[in-house]
Amino acid sequence: MSTLTEVASGYRAGRTLPVRVELVRQLKRRRTLVMGAILAALPFVLLIAFAIGGEPDRGDGRITLMDTATASGANFAAVSLFVSAGFLLVIPVALFCGDTVAAEAGWSSLRYLLAAPVPRARLLWSKLVVGLGMSLAAMILLPVVALAVGTAAYGWGPLEIPTGGSLEPGTAAQRLVVVVAYIFVSQLVTAGLAFWLSTKTDAPLGAVGGAVGLTIVGNVLDAVTALGGWRDFLPAHWQFAWADAVQPTPEWSGMIQGSAVSVTYAVVLFALAFRGFARKDVVS
Repeated sequence: MSTLTEVASGYRAGRTLPVRVELVRQLKRRRTLVMGAILAALPFVLLIAFAIGGEPDRGDGRITLMDTATASGANFAAVSLFVSAGFLLVIPVALFCGDTVAAEAGWSSLRYLLAAPVPRARLLWSKLVVGLGMSLAAMILLPVVALAVGTAAYGWGPLEIPTGGSLEPGTAAQRLVVVVAYIFVSQLVTAGLAFWLSTKTDAPLGAVGGAVGLTIVGNVLDAVTALGGWRDFLPAHWQFAWADAVQPTPEWSGMIQGSAVSVTYAVVLFALAFRGFARKDVVS
């Protein structure tokens, strides 16, 4: 009896399932390594594509961000973010936030974690922090590798702006940091969807696929111009607002509106996840 009393008196809910333990567990998983390899390989794929395709055709006189990809390493990094922000970067966010709880349920280990005992809120908090942290790491990995690859291939120089002018390398690096930060905030909706679905199902693919599918639906709805001003309430409507940051004089209003919309949806979804999981009958 005394032993049981000592264990009970030394129990601290806040010390159960530390974030560092959950982080190590997730980093060792194969899907984490595969996703990291895919993101790191994308700049090399783009480099080969530009090498094979040669200089872009500007017959119509219009210059886009894609046309400036080979101007410098900074331009190459910006183009890498441009081609991946709409869909590719959605996948790691949905994967890292949607697979985490549902995978435990699918392995029938969730009930044993709760019996440790790990408080439900503590379990979700640890998994959410790690999921968001790994999502951010994925978004940082891509431009960092792209900047290194682009600099090696095209040199270190200013970021050429399609509309005219350029940004010095130091300024360009700062703006790219802002871009990555905004893309991460804009993807919080996908993270919220994936995490909420992860607490509702025992099938990881269902949570991940559901979040990606709903994100695609949002993109489709944003393309329906007949919706008019209603599109302003869609997170997808603001996903490329970061382009305003890579201008000689940055414009912040679009990113502020997009961040407000994304954070609002995300807070609601995260709250639903915690509330639903607190009442859920965990049998797996």
